[in-house]
Amino acid sequence: MPSLNQNSIHLFRVRGIDVYMHWSWFIFILFEVEARKGAYSSPLWNAAEYLALFAIVLMHEFGHALACRQVGGNSDRIMLWPLGGVAYVNPPQRPGALLWSIAAGPLVNVVLLPILGALWIAGRTLGWHDSMPDLYLLVRAILAINIGLLVFNILPVYPLDGGQILRSLLWFALGRARSLMVASVLGMVGVIGFIGLAVWDRSVWLVVISIYLVMNCWSGFKQAQALRKMERLPRRPGFACPSCRTAPPIGLYWGCGRCKRTFDTFAAGGVCPNCANRFENTTCLDCRRQFPMHEWVPESAKIGVLN
Repeated sequence: MPSLNQNSIHLFRVRGIDVYMHWSWFIFILFEVEARKGAYSSPLWNAAEYLALFAIVLMHEFGHALACRQVGGNSDRIMLWPLGGVAYVNPPQRPGALLWSIAAGPLVNVVLLPILGALWIAGRTLGWHDSMPDLYLLVRAILAINIGLLVFNILPVYPLDGGQILRSLLWFALGRARSLMVASVLGMVGVIGFIGLAVWDRSVWLVVISIYLVMNCWSGFKQAQALRKMERLPRRPGFACPSCRTAPPIGLYWGCGRCKRTFDTFAAGGVCPNCANRFENTTCLDCRRQFPMHEWVPESAKIGVLN
C-alpha cells in the first residue's frame, strides 16, 4: 500500500477526505497515452478517457470511505496510484462493518454499469459510430473501464475488494484471525494464477500487480498469526471495547508515557500505579481505537450495576 509522504501530491479535500496522487501515477498516464495512441482523432479525447478513469476510480474509493464512516469508522484519506486507488479506511472491527465498508466500492461500479450501458446503447441506436465516432469510442471505452475495474476488484484474491469481502463473510463463521488467515492463503493461490497469466501474456504490469498481491497476502498472514496469539490471551470479564466489542486481555499490556512502565490499565482504573499518571482514553489492543474507560462497560453490565 502506498504511503502518504513527499512522493504524493495533495489534490483536494471533500467532506473531510483528503485526496492524494502518488507520483508514479504520471508514469501510468504516459503508459496509457502511448498504449491508446491513435485511438481518437485528437489527443483531447485521450485526455477525456483518462479523466473518466480518474473519476471512476475516485468514485469507487469514495464509496469505501463514506461507507466506512456510515458504520462508525474513520476514513479521511484517499490515494490514487497506478494499481488503482486506496481508501484508508478503519471501520469498527466487526464483520458486518468491514463487509459494508469494502463492498460499497464495487457497488459504485455496479450502479454506474446500467448508466454507462444505456448511454452506449443509445449511441449505437443514434448512429454515433458514424456521425460522432470519437464520442462513441469514448463512451465504449468508459464502459469497458468500469467493467474492467469491477471484474478485477471482485476477484476473490486478498487484498482486492473481492478477497476482503470473502474475508468478511468468513469472519462470521471463523472469527477475525482465522478468516484473515484463510483469505491470505487463498490470495496466495490466486497470485499463482496472476503470475501464470503474466508469463503467458509477457506483461510487466501483471508482474507488478503479482508482487503487490504477494506482499499484501504475506502481511495479512503475519497479521493473522498475531491476532491468533492475541485471541488466546485470558480476557477480563465485565469490560468490552465500544467499537469491536472484544473484552480486553488481562496483563501488563499498556504502557505509561511518563514513567515508561507497563501495567494493566483495567486493574488500575486507568491510572498508572507507578507514577499516578491518569489516562483519559484507553486503547483497545484488538482494534487499536481509543475510548474513555467508562465507555468500556457493556450495556448489560451497566444495567446490572443500576439494579
